[in-house]
Amino acid sequence: MLLGVDVGGTFTDAVLLDGERVHTAKLPTTQDDQSVAVIGAVEEVLRHAEADGAAVEAFAHGMTVGTNALLEERGARTALVATRGFADLLEIGRQDRPDLYRLCAPKPAPLVEPELRFEASERVGPDGVVEPLGPEEPQRLAELLRESGAESVAVCLLFSYLDPSHERRIAAHLRRELPGIHVSASHEVLPHFREYERCSTTTIDAYLSPLLGRYLGRLGEAAAAAGLPRPVVMQSSGGVVGAEEAARAGAWSVLSGPAGGAVGAGLLARVSGDGNALGFDMGGTSCDVCVVEDGEVRRTGSRRIGGRVIQLPMVDVHTVGAGGGSIGWRDPGGALRVGPRSAGADPGPACYGRGGSEPTVTDANLLLGNLAADSKLAGGVALDADAARTAVAALAGSLDLGELETAEGIVRVANQEMVRVLRVVTVERGVDPRRFALLPFGGAGPMHAAAIAAELGIDRVLCPRASGVLSALGLCASDRRRDTARTVMLSGAELSAERVAAEVEELAASLDGELSGAEPEVVYEMRYAGQAFELPVPGGARPDPADLAERFEQAHRERYGHRDPDGEVVLVHIRLAMVAPGPQPQPAAAPEGGLERSVRSARFDGEWVETPVLRGEPPAGVGAEGPVIFELPEATLVVPPGWSATVDDAGTICAEVDR
Repeated sequence: MLLGVDVGGTFTDAVLLDGERVHTAKLPTTQDDQSVAVIGAVEEVLRHAEADGAAVEAFAHGMTVGTNALLEERGARTALVATRGFADLLEIGRQDRPDLYRLCAPKPAPLVEPELRFEASERVGPDGVVEPLGPEEPQRLAELLRESGAESVAVCLLFSYLDPSHERRIAAHLRRELPGIHVSASHEVLPHFREYERCSTTTIDAYLSPLLGRYLGRLGEAAAAAGLPRPVVMQSSGGVVGAEEAARAGAWSVLSGPAGGAVGAGLLARVSGDGNALGFDMGGTSCDVCVVEDGEVRRTGSRRIGGRVIQLPMVDVHTVGAGGGSIGWRDPGGALRVGPRSAGADPGPACYGRGGSEPTVTDANLLLGNLAADSKLAGGVALDADAARTAVAALAGSLDLGELETAEGIVRVANQEMVRVLRVVTVERGVDPRRFALLPFGGAGPMHAAAIAAELGIDRVLCPRASGVLSALGLCASDRRRDTARTVMLSGAELSAERVAAEVEELAASLDGELSGAEPEVVYEMRYAGQAFELPVPGGARPDPADLAERFEQAHRERYGHRDPDGEVVLVHIRLAMVAPGPQPQPAAAPEGGLERSVRSARFDGEWVETPVLRGEPPAGVGAEGPVIFELPEATLVVPPGWSATVDDAGTICAEVDR
């Protein structure tokens, strides 16, 4: 039995695969301590399967603890040790602005307060040591940190990616002298050039690690008490590691939750499609999108989260604040807006009947007939149509619109937010979305999928049977993975096959023995001399430099529309991952006899239409012409007029535009 539990902003999802069936559970997320909802969802899914914790073979977990702590700025009290003269590096940052035309738009405050920034008397340059680190300097820093009250410290010295000797001495001394303080050293977290990005990433690692350590410690104890195996944790790169390792490296799991959904999208794109799909995860709080090509999710080497840079390998997921709980509101200019503020899990949308009073996307869908007032959502949530109508009516009055017009407007505005972020990962990168299927998941995604697909010119939608809990299913199928990287700066005669192979072998040796049965996955980040950004080029462990250069130039032409035949190609970074393949579950359709049929009125293009409703998990071979609504256990798929749908052998509902 394989168990996956994913924590979202609104719901916590659990999936249990027993080799024959997929058992699911969904509970509201407990914001104060996410582990409470995690164990609650596990207990519920085990009841469904009539099993106990001892039968579970593997327990994979995706979380939002680190993401929330970073966005809400409630991590550990963190100090920074930097080379003398560079303690304000986080404050200075880069010269770019969050908004091109708002010269005074504020940037997020540094995670390290001025009084917690300490300077080390030392200096390493590109050619070696400029100022030696004195024998008493590590102890002086330890005394300052002890008096500061810091819970965690980031050590980031100049050029430590080339020569980490000074940084290694300071970090080792601090760990000996201050055992209660977490220490993150930049040569261990990110041995890369670009000082600001390295410092930002190391600081985030120090800021989050104590919090994650406490959370995963509680979860581990609760899992042991329930007879479950020790959890493994999804990292931002799309692979799982042991809970102890995840607790020591907080920056690596900031995108833990979305990464599980991306892995699940890759799995279903391979099983029910041609491997090419746009993953579209719309939950209660936000919407995450990703590109799956040939069954593999795209990855990136850097992201901004809450305005702060994390330069680590991670799945290329983009997020917008548009979920089922996103609140509709009137801006000062009189326009209807939706999100990014969300009703969350507590109190939730007005129709949840838990005290919410502001209109949300879920309330709008209920009034439009996409949801039924007499049905319960996953997690046992009963819907209150009168409360939804009252909330939407209040907004309608301020907009001088009718209730239904306002509800339709909320849905359209939310759809445009999601279309915008899908265009960021496709059109803005030279990718034609029309050659992909749209793969919606999350509790709210399938309701909006057809409208979003039509906007992008996509004519096929793949809705998994377990779409409401696909992120948890992806956790069950995740590889075990270890990542590392190095800045090499090779060009000209130095960019030889022997030199590249030697660098890869040295990187592999640093991860040797950590994963049995693992295979290397290497990405070479390259650019033309003089450029400021690199493009990733996948390759083997012993690549031909000429072939790498050719493939880089092809990638450059695809991204930017041109190539420079006279430009000098530079290999900047080598990224290596050792990957041990995870389980490959084969989702199956539901058995016959579990589908209930009914009819209700739903609104399409401003008109009420009597619409067939299929409630339950549809067996393979079921087909329907739009309009039709599939009410799955954890999600609702709306198929509009002009579309038709069939269910394949994996239980995926394949909806296509009628030709």
